[in-house]
Amino acid sequence: MNYFPFVILFISGMVITVGDLIFKSWATKGMGYSLLYLFGVIAYLIGSLLLVESYKFDVNIVVAGITQILLNTLILSIFTYFYFHEPLSVKQIIGIVLAVVSLYLIR
Repeated sequence: MNYFPFVILFISGMVITVGDLIFKSWATKGMGYSLLYLFGVIAYLIGSLLLVESYKFDVNIVVAGITQILLNTLILSIFTYFYFHEPLSVKQIIGIVLAVVSLYLIR
């Protein structure tokens, strides 16, 4: 099995996570920080381009999309828990575990 497309999807998930964090900073600092908004849009664009790049490796489009979103959710949850000290509820943790199980089953 070729793991290179999943490496691309992991990087894509990380880039979109950076975009999410930039958007959070933009939203909390105020609307006067237009560059933060621009950098967030650029991060989302790069993440989407990496998702499209993974299609070149004959990856199922559904599996690729779910993998990217799941990786983004996992990375963002871990980062916000440790950096922003935002607790995860039991319902959120169960949802993440179910998402990981569903990714395993869909492959």
